[in-house]
Amino acid sequence: MSTRALEPLIVGRVIGDVLDPYIPTMKMTITYNRKLVCNGCEFFPSAVTTKPKVEIEGGDMRSFFTLVMTDPDAPGPSDPYLKEHLHWIVTDIPGTTDATFGREVVSYEIPMPNIGIHRYVFVLFQQKRRNTVNPIPSMSSSRNHFSTRDFAAQNDLGLPVSAVYFNAQRETAARRR
Repeated sequence: MSTRALEPLIVGRVIGDVLDPYIPTMKMTITYNRKLVCNGCEFFPSAVTTKPKVEIEGGDMRSFFTLVMTDPDAPGPSDPYLKEHLHWIVTDIPGTTDATFGREVVSYEIPMPNIGIHRYVFVLFQQKRRNTVNPIPSMSSSRNHFSTRDFAAQNDLGLPVSAVYFNAQRETAARRR
């Protein structure tokens, strides 16, 4: 995979706000109700109320991955003082499978943006081996002020192998019809 795949992540400020530049080496496919998540696409919050299907294409059953989902725009993109807000962590996902085969260490939280357009970022890391990733102990009290970079460093995950993001904003009553 080329660094050209990073262009939407750079334009969308995911590289910079959430991640450092990296070279994508794995393909990750994320779908909500069979609708593919592509960089910068928009989903209504009502369409992302259940966990997405996250498939890892590559590696093998002896390679393990960690998936992190955050919102770097909490509570609003003009003043994201709670960033990053953690939405989901799944560890020990075997290569060539999907997130249901992994260990959910932080349960999926439904995106509910209140102010402005929020980015919801999925990041995939390759683990050195199984059972080596620990959720941060302070996570039990709040999902705010999470740092994907710090989490990766604390768990020796290195740079991501894949990432994708979508946008969502609050739905008005008229938009839900």
